[in-house]
Amino acid sequence: MKMKLNSLTYAVALASSAMMAPTVSQAAGTITFGEDQYVSVGFGMRGSFSSVEDAANDGGSSKDFDLDSARLYVSGSLNKYIKGIFNTEKSGGNDTFQIIDAAGIFQFTPDMAIWAGRFLSPSSRANMAGPYYTLGGGYWQSIAARYGYNGGTIGRDDGVALVATAFDQRLAYSFGAFEADKIFELSSGVADVTNNADQSDELMYAGRLQYSFWDKEPGYYGTGNYLGQKDIFTIGIFGRSKEDGAASATDVGDYSQYGADLLIEKKLATGAVSFEAAYYDYDTDDVFESEQGEAYAVGAGYIFNEKVGWGQFQPFIRYQNFDADDNTETERTDYGVAYIIDGYNAQVSARYSDQDVDSPVAANDKSTDIFAVELQLQF
Repeated sequence: MKMKLNSLTYAVALASSAMMAPTVSQAAGTITFGEDQYVSVGFGMRGSFSSVEDAANDGGSSKDFDLDSARLYVSGSLNKYIKGIFNTEKSGGNDTFQIIDAAGIFQFTPDMAIWAGRFLSPSSRANMAGPYYTLGGGYWQSIAARYGYNGGTIGRDDGVALVATAFDQRLAYSFGAFEADKIFELSSGVADVTNNADQSDELMYAGRLQYSFWDKEPGYYGTGNYLGQKDIFTIGIFGRSKEDGAASATDVGDYSQYGADLLIEKKLATGAVSFEAAYYDYDTDDVFESEQGEAYAVGAGYIFNEKVGWGQFQPFIRYQNFDADDNTETERTDYGVAYIIDGYNAQVSARYSDQDVDSPVAANDKSTDIFAVELQLQF
């Protein structure tokens, strides 16, 4: 038995080309038992200091240090065909831990696998990248990409999915069936979720299809920005649907989410420029109009090749908007700069955010200024 260090994906280190991750992923320790047999262990954390306008008890600005995320990553392989992942996350303010990923992965061919257990169901790039692999850090599309924000296990679901690639790994596609019984659990706009006697117990069906015109993106758990390491031009479409997936105390309706996203990154003489965009359409059969409507997000960044001290600077700007059918419009603009020390293993970012809520209820109308400094480490 020997131990070595290598670079792993955020979720799992897989030998299969269909599951390989970008080289910007986390470092971890791997214990190798034999050919195609290993166990890898790593951990990650995200912490922040924030000052939020009007959030203190006296109406002034709040000032808080927070441990936003703490994760333990475990992956393993029995042989070239059977692999698995087990990941945890700090849950809420009481610092208990919950299982976010626990899945078996059956790699039938280098381009086709079945995932079964608890994991991210196919969805938008923002949700598949999560808070650790995104432009500027954090799950920044929490207003627009609402399914990743909602759900009791941080966007995860119990289910099974086909994960595959084709056409020399330029086409990546996934499709699965999931429980999806906590779609609105963390949604602030839904207060009366209940077990309605008229609600059937159906599965949610989810799928994602993307095509890479430039460098390939064969991984399942993806990334929102390659930090100047790839030339990317990838277009994706995604959708989710669950019959009777929206239920209140008085009404039951179907839930669906559909959308498309785009990522472009190009290496230039002094660095790399990036642009991303996403569109979302949400439907709850008018059960929850606060969670029904259209949303979009755009982001742009530039990472400089030249190192300053330990790392590289990456200024960025991000905007997102959700226009709900209850006539509430929420938008946020982020202006910031990230200091990239070691890819997604070590980085610090600072940002200023302007968030506005335009609501027909006067008491809900508000504009909030936020300043935050965030630290991310993965080992």
